[in-house]
Amino acid sequence: MRLSDTIESFIKELLGESEEDGVELKRNELAEYFQCAPSQINYVLSTRFTPDHGYMIESRRGGGGCIRIVHVQRSQSDFLDYLIRERVGASLADKDAQLLTRQLVESGTITREDGLMIAAALSPQALAVPVPEAVKSTLRARILRSMLLNIARRNQRVKQSAATALIRIEHT
Repeated sequence: MRLSDTIESFIKELLGESEEDGVELKRNELAEYFQCAPSQINYVLSTRFTPDHGYMIESRRGGGGCIRIVHVQRSQSDFLDYLIRERVGASLADKDAQLLTRQLVESGTITREDGLMIAAALSPQALAVPVPEAVKSTLRARILRSMLLNIARRNQRVKQSAATALIRIEHT
């Protein structure tokens, strides 16, 4: 297991054991514990504890670089709304699209099947047309936004159908 994975697992374990909504850590103490540079801790925090992963980090200067990591609980529809409106901008690089799709599947926001479909639609092979990379990035963002919007609508219809069925059951 790579050091980054070990640090991530350690922090997630602390979050799981915490009775509060987050944990407070000192960057330098973590670096010392894992016998690594503080920049390694920064790397893990900036790549694995992001809003896309469902985390917020509050950094406090002084006192050895204290940080507070909070796991933000969002509903699936709120998260999809955030992605559609804020996260997926006017353009999206292939690497970012792949990472985001993997995160969506891992978090359970979308199904594995939806993730595979999105990955295929956004793949370099699907976008292998003789146009500048900037155009491909714009297309990739539009395709992803459209697919996420479709998933959000489908999920809303499923919820409405389930609610309607529940109401029918209660009235019988």
